[in-house]
Amino acid sequence: MALVYISPWSDANLWRQQVARHLPGEELRVWPDVGDARAIDVALVWKPPHGALATLPNLKLIANLGAGVEHLMADPALPRHVPMTRLVHPLMTEQMSEYCALGVMMGLRRVAEYMASQRAGQWVAREADVAPPSQRAVGVLGLGELGGDTARKLAALGYQVHGWSRSPRDLPGIACHHGRDGLDAMLGACDAVVCLLPLTTATRGIIDRRFLGRLKPGAILVNAARGAHVVDDDLLAALDDGRVGFALLDVFYDEPLPAGHRYWSHPRVMITPHIAALTLPVMADVILANVKRLRAGQPLVDQVDPTRGY
Repeated sequence: MALVYISPWSDANLWRQQVARHLPGEELRVWPDVGDARAIDVALVWKPPHGALATLPNLKLIANLGAGVEHLMADPALPRHVPMTRLVHPLMTEQMSEYCALGVMMGLRRVAEYMASQRAGQWVAREADVAPPSQRAVGVLGLGELGGDTARKLAALGYQVHGWSRSPRDLPGIACHHGRDGLDAMLGACDAVVCLLPLTTATRGIIDRRFLGRLKPGAILVNAARGAHVVDDDLLAALDDGRVGFALLDVFYDEPLPAGHRYWSHPRVMITPHIAALTLPVMADVILANVKRLRAGQPLVDQVDPTRGY
Protein backbone atom coordinates (compact mmCIF):
# COMPACT_ATOMS: atom_id res chain seq x y z
CA MET A 1 0.00 0.00 0.00
CA ALA A 2 1.05 3.62 -0.48
CA LEU A 3 0.48 7.11 0.88
CA VAL A 4 -0.55 10.12 -1.19
CA TYR A 5 0.24 13.77 -0.46
CA ILE A 6 -2.44 16.26 -1.53
CA SER A 7 -1.61 19.83 -0.54
CA PRO A 8 -0.87 23.15 -2.25
CA TRP A 9 1.13 24.39 0.70
CA SER A 10 4.49 22.76 1.43
CA ASP A 11 7.19 21.14 -0.69
CA ALA A 12 6.19 17.52 -1.21
CA ASN A 13 9.85 16.48 -1.25
CA LEU A 14 10.20 17.59 2.37
CA TRP A 15 7.29 15.34 3.31
CA ARG A 16 8.79 12.50 1.29
CA GLN A 17 11.93 12.84 3.41
CA GLN A 18 9.85 12.66 6.59
CA VAL A 19 8.05 9.54 5.37
CA ALA A 20 11.40 7.90 4.59
CA ARG A 21 12.59 8.78 8.10
CA HIS A 22 9.55 7.69 10.09
CA LEU A 23 8.11 4.98 7.82
CA PRO A 24 11.04 3.31 6.04
CA GLY A 25 9.93 1.37 3.01
CA GLU A 26 6.64 3.25 2.60
CA GLU A 27 5.95 4.99 -0.70
CA LEU A 28 4.64 8.57 -0.85
CA ARG A 29 2.96 9.61 -4.08
CA VAL A 30 2.08 13.20 -4.90
CA TRP A 31 -1.31 14.22 -6.24
CA PRO A 32 -2.33 14.11 -9.05
CA ASP A 33 0.34 11.56 -10.08
CA VAL A 34 -1.10 8.74 -7.97
CA GLY A 35 -0.55 5.82 -10.33
CA ASP A 36 -2.86 2.94 -9.43
CA ALA A 37 -5.33 4.60 -7.05
CA ARG A 38 -6.25 1.21 -5.59
CA ALA A 39 -2.82 1.00 -3.95
CA ILE A 40 -3.37 4.12 -1.81
CA ASP A 41 -4.70 3.61 1.68
CA VAL A 42 -3.52 6.81 3.46
CA ALA A 43 -3.99 10.41 2.31
CA LEU A 44 -1.98 13.27 3.84
CA VAL A 45 -4.05 16.30 2.94
CA TRP A 46 -4.52 20.02 3.29
CA LYS A 47 -7.48 21.48 1.40
CA PRO A 48 -7.59 18.71 -1.23
CA PRO A 49 -9.77 19.37 -4.29
CA HIS A 50 -13.33 18.35 -3.59
CA GLY A 51 -13.93 14.89 -4.98
CA ALA A 52 -10.26 13.89 -4.92
CA LEU A 53 -10.53 11.57 -1.92
CA ALA A 54 -13.52 9.79 -3.41
CA THR A 55 -11.28 8.53 -6.23
CA LEU A 56 -9.23 6.43 -3.79
CA PRO A 57 -11.29 3.22 -3.33
CA ASN A 58 -9.13 1.58 -0.64
CA LEU A 59 -8.59 4.60 1.59
CA LYS A 60 -8.21 3.70 5.28
CA LEU A 61 -7.07 7.03 6.76
CA ILE A 62 -7.41 10.74 5.92
CA ALA A 63 -4.71 12.61 7.85
CA ASN A 64 -5.38 16.34 7.81
CA LEU A 65 -2.19 18.42 7.88
CA GLY A 66 -3.76 21.16 9.98
CA ALA A 67 -6.06 21.65 12.94
CA GLY A 68 -9.15 22.78 10.99
CA VAL A 69 -11.13 20.26 8.96
CA GLU A 70 -13.99 22.42 7.66
CA HIS A 71 -12.75 22.19 4.06
CA LEU A 72 -12.87 18.40 4.28
CA MET A 73 -16.31 18.43 5.86
CA ALA A 74 -17.58 20.66 3.05
CA ASP A 75 -16.63 18.12 0.36
CA PRO A 76 -19.93 16.59 -0.82
CA ALA A 77 -18.04 13.50 -2.03
CA LEU A 78 -16.05 13.01 1.16
CA PRO A 79 -15.85 9.28 2.02
CA ARG A 80 -17.25 9.73 5.51
CA HIS A 81 -16.73 6.09 6.44
CA VAL A 82 -12.96 6.67 6.38
CA PRO A 83 -11.42 7.78 9.72
CA MET A 84 -10.06 11.33 9.72
CA THR A 85 -7.42 12.77 12.01
CA ARG A 86 -6.34 16.36 12.54
CA LEU A 87 -2.97 17.78 13.48
CA VAL A 88 -2.35 18.36 17.16
CA HIS A 89 1.33 19.10 17.70
CA PRO A 90 3.18 20.92 20.51
CA LEU A 91 5.02 23.13 18.02
CA MET A 92 1.76 24.27 16.43
CA THR A 93 0.27 24.92 19.84
CA GLU A 94 3.29 27.02 20.80
CA GLN A 95 3.08 29.05 17.59
CA MET A 96 -0.60 29.78 18.10
CA SER A 97 -0.47 30.76 21.75
CA GLU A 98 2.53 33.01 21.09
CA TYR A 99 0.65 34.78 18.29
CA CYS A 100 -2.49 35.25 20.36
CA ALA A 101 -0.61 36.55 23.39
CA LEU A 102 1.23 38.98 21.11
CA GLY A 103 -2.07 40.24 19.70
CA VAL A 104 -3.59 40.75 23.12
CA MET A 105 -0.55 42.65 24.39
CA MET A 106 -0.28 44.78 21.24
CA GLY A 107 -3.95 45.65 21.42
CA LEU A 108 -4.17 46.43 25.11
CA ARG A 109 -0.99 48.50 25.01
CA ARG A 110 -2.34 50.37 21.93
CA VAL A 111 0.75 49.64 19.86
CA ALA A 112 -1.01 50.45 16.56
CA GLU A 113 -1.89 53.93 17.84
CA TYR A 114 1.67 54.57 19.00
CA MET A 115 2.97 53.45 15.61
CA ALA A 116 0.60 55.93 13.96
CA SER A 117 1.88 58.65 16.29
CA GLN A 118 5.44 57.75 15.34
CA ARG A 119 4.66 58.06 11.63
CA ALA A 120 3.03 61.43 12.29
CA GLY A 121 6.00 62.62 14.36
CA GLN A 122 3.81 63.05 17.43
CA TRP A 123 4.85 62.39 21.03
CA VAL A 124 1.64 61.18 22.69
CA ALA A 125 1.68 59.37 26.03
CA ARG A 126 -1.46 58.00 27.68
CA GLU A 127 -1.45 56.73 31.24
CA ALA A 128 -4.48 54.51 30.64
CA ASP A 129 -2.51 52.41 28.14
CA VAL A 130 -0.21 51.00 30.82
CA ALA A 131 -2.74 49.38 33.15
CA PRO A 132 -1.20 46.17 34.56
CA PRO A 133 -2.37 42.81 33.22
CA SER A 134 -4.02 42.03 36.55
CA GLN A 135 -6.54 44.78 35.77
CA ARG A 136 -7.30 43.41 32.28
CA ALA A 137 -9.72 40.61 31.45
CA VAL A 138 -9.17 38.45 28.36
CA GLY A 139 -11.65 35.95 26.97
CA VAL A 140 -10.63 32.93 24.90
CA LEU A 141 -13.25 31.38 22.63
CA GLY A 142 -12.55 27.66 22.32
CA LEU A 143 -10.80 25.69 25.05
CA GLY A 144 -9.36 22.81 23.05
CA GLU A 145 -5.66 22.18 22.59
CA LEU A 146 -4.93 25.63 21.11
CA GLY A 147 -7.36 27.66 23.17
CA GLY A 148 -6.50 25.93 26.43
CA ASP A 149 -2.79 26.58 26.00
CA THR A 150 -3.43 30.20 25.02
CA ALA A 151 -5.63 30.71 28.09
CA ARG A 152 -2.98 29.25 30.40
CA LYS A 153 -0.22 31.41 28.93
CA LEU A 154 -2.29 34.58 29.20
CA ALA A 155 -3.03 33.69 32.82
CA ALA A 156 0.71 33.18 33.41
CA LEU A 157 1.25 36.73 32.10
CA GLY A 158 -1.05 37.97 34.83
CA TYR A 159 -4.30 38.61 32.94
CA GLN A 160 -7.71 37.73 34.31
CA VAL A 161 -8.58 34.98 31.84
CA HIS A 162 -12.03 33.74 30.91
CA GLY A 163 -12.69 30.86 28.56
CA TRP A 164 -15.77 29.83 26.60
CA SER A 165 -16.62 26.49 25.05
CA ARG A 166 -19.69 24.72 23.75
CA SER A 167 -19.79 22.29 26.65
CA PRO A 168 -18.57 22.72 30.25
CA ARG A 169 -14.82 22.71 30.81
CA ASP A 170 -12.66 23.07 33.90
CA LEU A 171 -9.22 24.66 33.56
CA PRO A 172 -7.35 25.64 36.73
CA GLY A 173 -6.98 29.40 37.00
CA ILE A 174 -9.40 30.08 34.14
CA ALA A 175 -12.98 31.30 34.62
CA CYS A 176 -14.78 28.87 32.32
CA HIS A 177 -18.13 29.60 30.67
CA HIS A 178 -20.30 27.65 28.24
CA GLY A 179 -23.50 28.05 26.28
CA ARG A 180 -25.13 31.23 25.00
CA ASP A 181 -25.75 32.68 28.47
CA GLY A 182 -22.16 31.96 29.45
CA LEU A 183 -20.89 33.69 26.32
CA ASP A 184 -22.91 36.84 26.99
CA ALA A 185 -21.69 36.97 30.58
CA MET A 186 -18.07 36.54 29.54
CA LEU A 187 -18.10 39.15 26.79
CA GLY A 188 -19.30 41.89 29.10
CA ALA A 189 -16.28 41.32 31.34
CA CYS A 190 -13.61 41.28 28.64
CA ASP A 191 -11.12 43.93 27.54
CA ALA A 192 -9.91 41.56 24.81
CA VAL A 193 -11.24 38.44 23.11
CA VAL A 194 -9.28 35.75 21.25
CA CYS A 195 -11.13 33.46 18.82
CA LEU A 196 -9.76 29.92 18.51
CA LEU A 197 -13.02 28.10 17.82
CA PRO A 198 -13.41 25.31 15.29
CA LEU A 199 -15.52 26.40 12.33
CA THR A 200 -18.87 24.60 12.41
CA THR A 201 -22.43 25.51 11.48
CA ALA A 202 -22.89 26.63 15.09
CA THR A 203 -19.87 28.96 15.14
CA ARG A 204 -20.01 30.39 11.61
CA GLY A 205 -20.66 34.14 11.91
CA ILE A 206 -20.55 34.04 15.71
CA ILE A 207 -18.65 37.34 15.86
CA ASP A 208 -21.52 39.50 14.66
CA ARG A 209 -23.24 42.73 15.71
CA ARG A 210 -24.83 41.08 18.74
CA PHE A 211 -21.52 39.61 19.88
CA LEU A 212 -19.59 42.85 19.37
CA GLY A 213 -22.26 44.89 21.11
CA ARG A 214 -21.69 42.93 24.33
CA LEU A 215 -17.99 43.73 24.56
CA LYS A 216 -16.58 46.49 26.69
CA PRO A 217 -16.24 49.72 24.65
CA GLY A 218 -12.86 49.77 22.89
CA ALA A 219 -12.23 46.05 23.40
CA ILE A 220 -9.59 44.13 21.43
CA LEU A 221 -10.30 41.25 19.03
CA VAL A 222 -7.78 38.64 17.91
CA ASN A 223 -9.03 36.13 15.34
CA ALA A 224 -6.64 33.29 14.54
CA ALA A 225 -9.31 30.66 13.89
CA ARG A 226 -11.22 31.10 10.62
CA GLY A 227 -12.41 34.13 8.70
CA ALA A 228 -15.96 32.83 8.54
CA HIS A 229 -16.31 33.27 12.30
CA VAL A 230 -16.55 37.02 11.67
CA VAL A 231 -19.30 39.00 9.98
CA ASP A 232 -17.00 41.49 8.28
CA ASP A 233 -19.52 44.32 7.88
CA ASP A 234 -20.43 44.10 11.56
CA LEU A 235 -16.80 44.16 12.67
CA LEU A 236 -15.97 47.08 10.38
CA ALA A 237 -18.91 49.04 11.78
CA ALA A 238 -17.71 48.33 15.33
CA LEU A 239 -14.18 49.41 14.41
CA ASP A 240 -15.47 52.58 12.77
CA ASP A 241 -17.41 53.71 15.84
CA GLY A 242 -14.78 52.61 18.36
CA ARG A 243 -16.73 49.78 19.98
CA VAL A 244 -13.74 47.65 18.94
CA GLY A 245 -10.48 49.46 19.55
CA PHE A 246 -8.18 47.14 17.62
CA ALA A 247 -8.38 43.88 15.68
CA LEU A 248 -5.54 41.53 14.80
CA LEU A 249 -6.83 39.30 12.02
CA ASP A 250 -4.94 36.32 10.63
CA VAL A 251 -7.80 34.65 8.75
CA PHE A 252 -10.41 35.83 6.26
CA TYR A 253 -13.43 34.70 4.24
CA ASP A 254 -11.35 34.95 1.07
CA GLU A 255 -7.64 34.24 1.15
CA PRO A 256 -5.53 35.96 0.03
CA LEU A 257 -7.46 38.98 1.31
CA PRO A 258 -8.74 40.74 -1.83
CA ALA A 259 -7.15 44.01 -2.90
CA GLY A 260 -9.25 46.96 -1.86
CA HIS A 261 -10.79 45.25 1.16
CA ARG A 262 -11.21 47.77 3.97
CA TYR A 263 -9.18 45.66 6.37
CA TRP A 264 -6.03 46.54 4.40
CA SER A 265 -6.24 50.23 5.24
CA HIS A 266 -8.32 50.44 8.41
CA PRO A 267 -6.33 52.28 11.10
CA ARG A 268 -7.57 49.93 13.84
CA VAL A 269 -6.77 46.70 11.99
CA MET A 270 -3.57 44.73 11.64
CA ILE A 271 -3.62 41.77 9.27
CA THR A 272 -1.27 38.82 8.90
CA PRO A 273 -1.43 36.30 6.02
CA HIS A 274 -2.69 33.19 7.85
CA ILE A 275 0.63 32.61 9.59
CA ALA A 276 -0.41 32.43 13.26
CA ALA A 277 0.54 28.75 13.20
CA LEU A 278 1.90 26.85 10.22
CA THR A 279 2.22 23.13 9.59
CA LEU A 280 5.91 22.35 9.18
CA PRO A 281 7.36 19.11 7.80
CA VAL A 282 9.05 18.53 11.16
CA MET A 283 5.55 18.00 12.58
CA ALA A 284 5.22 14.86 10.46
CA ASP A 285 6.24 12.72 13.43
CA VAL A 286 2.81 13.09 15.02
CA ILE A 287 0.94 12.63 11.73
CA LEU A 288 2.89 9.56 10.68
CA ALA A 289 2.59 8.01 14.13
CA ASN A 290 -1.10 7.55 13.30
CA VAL A 291 -0.13 5.74 10.10
CA LYS A 292 1.94 3.36 12.25
CA ARG A 293 -1.09 2.84 14.50
CA LEU A 294 -3.24 2.12 11.45
CA ARG A 295 -0.77 -0.46 10.17
CA ALA A 296 -0.62 -2.10 13.62
CA GLY A 297 -4.39 -2.15 14.09
CA GLN A 298 -4.18 0.25 17.05
CA PRO A 299 -6.60 3.08 17.91
CA LEU A 300 -5.96 6.42 16.20
CA VAL A 301 -5.39 9.61 18.17
CA ASP A 302 -6.71 13.12 17.42
CA GLN A 303 -9.53 11.61 15.42
CA VAL A 304 -12.21 13.90 13.99
CA ASP A 305 -15.83 13.43 15.06
CA PRO A 306 -17.81 14.08 11.84
CA THR A 307 -20.97 14.77 13.82
CA ARG A 308 -19.28 17.69 15.59
CA GLY A 309 -17.18 18.82 12.65
CA TYR A 310 -13.86 18.78 14.52
